[in-house]
Amino acid sequence: MKTNQNKIEKLISELCPNGVEFSPIWKVTIWDKKFNAVDNYKQEKVIKYKYLLAKELKDLQVEGGDVKLLTTNNSELFTTEELADDRMSDGEIVCIPWGGTANVQYYKGKFVTTDNRIATSKDTKILDNKFLYYFMLDSTALIQSFYRGSGIQHPSMSKVLDMKIPIPPLPIQQEIVKILDNFTELEAELEAELEARKKQYEYYRNDILTFNESEIAFSMLGDVYDFQYGTGNTIPTSGGDFPIYGSNGVVGSHSEFNSEDSPVIGHIGAYAGIVNWGSGKHFVTYNGVICKIKNGIDSRFGYHLLKKQNLGELAKGGSQPFVSYDKLKSVPVQIPEISEQKRIAELLDKFDALTNSISEGLPAEINARHKQYEYYRNQLLTFPELTK
Repeated sequence: MKTNQNKIEKLISELCPNGVEFSPIWKVTIWDKKFNAVDNYKQEKVIKYKYLLAKELKDLQVEGGDVKLLTTNNSELFTTEELADDRMSDGEIVCIPWGGTANVQYYKGKFVTTDNRIATSKDTKILDNKFLYYFMLDSTALIQSFYRGSGIQHPSMSKVLDMKIPIPPLPIQQEIVKILDNFTELEAELEAELEARKKQYEYYRNDILTFNESEIAFSMLGDVYDFQYGTGNTIPTSGGDFPIYGSNGVVGSHSEFNSEDSPVIGHIGAYAGIVNWGSGKHFVTYNGVICKIKNGIDSRFGYHLLKKQNLGELAKGGSQPFVSYDKLKSVPVQIPEISEQKRIAELLDKFDALTNSISEGLPAEINARHKQYEYYRNQLLTFPELTK
């Protein structure tokens, strides 16, 4: 990294020793549409892209294609060019979601898109598109502050377009992109290894929790847990010592608790069926299902048994899927003797810690690399402004 920094420092001393010119985003980019509350001179030209509605996406869900589907959650769904037809676009772009959160994306090639705001460099001899992407990625918190609205929030594009971006000479931009790409590739390699480790863990977990039917008969998940919905339709905001669990993890803190050392199952919405472990005393909202372990069952064994089930398949409902505890109770499972439960739970806990813990194994290394990447990205994109 030091060698790369020295190379950039040398380029800066040669090409822009007195500082770097800053430009508002609108001056160096072209966007996908004319935005409200933005002066016409800031958008002399737009590039039109075909936007797809959610119901249209079903026709495009074909694996193995070569057209990227850009969605607000950076989905890895692919489509075929034949299906995309006139809805397909092609180019090098940077985009942010129109609704939701400021998840900045970069893509080069064939794509179709849902509701994003898409930009491309007005002149790639002045502004490299990948450099624009890394700048906007580094500015995610600022862009997020421009989102507004009571429901699904939308960005104020007039504020986004008025953001100032440093425009160092192109060789410096390209060198910075090269360094940050290397960081991204290293992180992606670690994440791929972690994903492989997770699949290995899931295979091992499913295997060790599958028993000979002649030795252990099937029972019901209702023999392992008593289930009940969490409390309250809104997230408490009073604060306190106890973490609040919603449908997918901690969402706040509260002065009361209604569960202790037990799983929490996502009950409603996109995370219906997701299983998390609620450590210690905690508070579960209506978005989660409280799981009360029954006598004679090891609590951690019960947790791993839940993780083995594909509970998301139990979710029903149209726009708002949910998992009922009546459905949960009827899931068939095998329950060995308590000594075997403890042995299995201990083995799976060790594997789970290695695979998923933020303080152990690959996740810790990925976390450290990501922090290092964010630090250098910020440093590399910080320039003294040219004084005129």
